[in-house]
Amino acid sequence: MLELAVLALLSECPMHGYELRKRLAAVLGSFHRFSYGSLYPCLRRLQASGFVTADDAGAAARIGGRSRVVYTLTAEGKEKLSDLLGEGGPSSWEDEMFGVRFAFFSKTDAAVRLRILEGRRGRLEERGEKVRSALTRTQKRLDSYTLELQRHGLESVEREVRWLNELIETERAQAPAPRPGPQVLSTSSTELSTGSSTADAESVEPTAPPEDTRIRGEGPSDAAPSPAPGT
Repeated sequence: MLELAVLALLSECPMHGYELRKRLAAVLGSFHRFSYGSLYPCLRRLQASGFVTADDAGAAARIGGRSRVVYTLTAEGKEKLSDLLGEGGPSSWEDEMFGVRFAFFSKTDAAVRLRILEGRRGRLEERGEKVRSALTRTQKRLDSYTLELQRHGLESVEREVRWLNELIETERAQAPAPRPGPQVLSTSSTELSTGSSTADAESVEPTAPPEDTRIRGEGPSDAAPSPAPGT
């Protein structure tokens, strides 16, 4: 969780440890409480892996006799961040991780955002069903304060589900429509069109030639010779 947050913040600009602490508190303060003592071990691990570099800013940036170490994201660190942001499995919508992933949704691909939101909604709907079932079975045995606490938890779950529904609708509305592919005239369509044209042509009866008014065998060349006078 902290590794993702540190890499995401350093992708914006290089920072020294104190500034990074302030940014982490501002971004994750409402989602996750992290120990400041865990930040520098995390930075050392990232540096050892080649994901960040640590450069001494020099005497001009000294605070209290100590020079600031500026942390910068490397090319390998950018690839690692891209891999982490591309993950959209079940761990992304659990309580411990969802807030961190949501805080960096602007750096996350739209398809991954939608998958995380839908996964989170499904997980909360399952949780809500379990709470309702438990209330049905045990409400007669619970005191009024415990019962109200259970109802408060259920209302919180239902409220977050409504919020997620709105986010999911927005994500789907903003998704670009798929571009239509090139229109390809299928062979069957061509054959159908050709067959139709042929059928139309065959349906037209040919025009008969003008009928010969002469009766076969009675033309001048076929007529019997006239008898000679006086015979």
